[in-house]
Amino acid sequence: MGEEVGAQSYTREQRQRYREKVRQNLDVFERMLAQSVFEFERPMTGMEIELNLVDDRYQPKFANAEVLEAIADPGYQTELARYNIELNVPPRPLPGDAAIELEDEMRASLNAASAAAEKRGAHIVAVGILPTIMPEHFEGEWISANNRYTALNDSIFYARGEDIYLDIEGPTGERVATYCDSIAPESACTSVQLHLQVAPADFAAHWNAAQALVAPQIALAANSPFFFGKRLHAETRIELFSQATDTRSIELKNQGVRPRVFFGERWITSIFDLFEENVRYFPALLAEVSDEDPITFLESGQAPSLPELRLHNGTIYRWNRPIYDIVGGTPHLRVENRVLPAGPTLVDVMANAAFYYGVIRKLASDDRPIWSKMSFAAAEQNFHNAARDGIESRLYWPGFGEVRAEELVLRHLLPMAHQGLAEWGVSAAVRERYLSVIEGRCKTSRNGATWQSETVASLEKAGMDRQSALGEMLRLYAKNMHSNEPVHTWAIP
Repeated sequence: MGEEVGAQSYTREQRQRYREKVRQNLDVFERMLAQSVFEFERPMTGMEIELNLVDDRYQPKFANAEVLEAIADPGYQTELARYNIELNVPPRPLPGDAAIELEDEMRASLNAASAAAEKRGAHIVAVGILPTIMPEHFEGEWISANNRYTALNDSIFYARGEDIYLDIEGPTGERVATYCDSIAPESACTSVQLHLQVAPADFAAHWNAAQALVAPQIALAANSPFFFGKRLHAETRIELFSQATDTRSIELKNQGVRPRVFFGERWITSIFDLFEENVRYFPALLAEVSDEDPITFLESGQAPSLPELRLHNGTIYRWNRPIYDIVGGTPHLRVENRVLPAGPTLVDVMANAAFYYGVIRKLASDDRPIWSKMSFAAAEQNFHNAARDGIESRLYWPGFGEVRAEELVLRHLLPMAHQGLAEWGVSAAVRERYLSVIEGRCKTSRNGATWQSETVASLEKAGMDRQSALGEMLRLYAKNMHSNEPVHTWAIP
């Protein structure tokens, strides 16, 4: 959900004061990196899963406040739109059978949440983009009752000065081209975020590795092929999120002004590079100023929370975001990986996580790291290719040239994931359970995006129109989701 804010709009004086505080926070953060003790002896992982609410017809159900009241679990929170909620999973270490234990706990939690939601006439669905969402669904009161979301919406449009234009075309020529007077379409993008705690000295290697890895991640996990009734990219969520939160007018784009949904421009040498870019290039959207004096905190031997720097960082949407946080008075750093869509099943989500944590361990510790052999521009092009074409995409990889995503994973990255998880101390049972799912997807060339697309095509061939086919596909999807059988095993009707 991000940091809560107290206001929905800000004066010029507040924005000026906020800029000063952000820069002061950045100076203090630089000092901390040189002299403070960060927690990293027992690296922790964490996860957030964004979810959709639908009614009995599998249309969006705008009732998250009522559903959250029924769930009555602080692990569940609001998200941008009233048909979104989010599950925050407490951090834990990776070794042993922790992942299987986590899957069991999450499944029990989601089953309880689903039962509670059904008492309010809603069903919970984990999918990258809700396939049945249509423009008319945003004509009423769509935004959640939370100052942060209203302030973000208003600040983005204030900065942009005009309506947002969405223009996304799929491989067969289907296209969404429309103007929007709010950031409502961004709410259609529901994702899984993976967190990995790292030492300051190791942050750059892990971030660079994560940047190189995003394309294989998306290719394997794509689950967002439909938006506003059209078949677009395999992972449409990537382009939709980029366009739906763009603060730039056409003229600013032409000038080369950086977007807030930002892949980046270069490999880094320190986490400070990213926070410095944030402060240098991006104006504030939420100008909430605290009373904290970070210099006094630091000089008294305490870790400052740096609230302005953290709030600003939360409004710059890097696909791998740097995180500074404090737990029990001790600061730590995390890489937040944000490229994965939600769903289709919990076992698929856990498989995506296992693949990421295993491969990043090996990539980050390589004597000749991937970023010394591949240009940043090549990594970014891979990212766009994977989002457009999914598991059928062709990716460039050093030593392999341009290769199909499934082949790259099977021949190179999957063995690396096994080795990396073993080095983390993850049990053989965990490795086999989750990485066999990745292998199955590659061997069948089926993930959430291909299953959705093939199912809708089959239903249309049987005589359904597009909207009816999307509703029926989502009904079958939800049924399969509750089975917790991996998506590559799902039948096409």
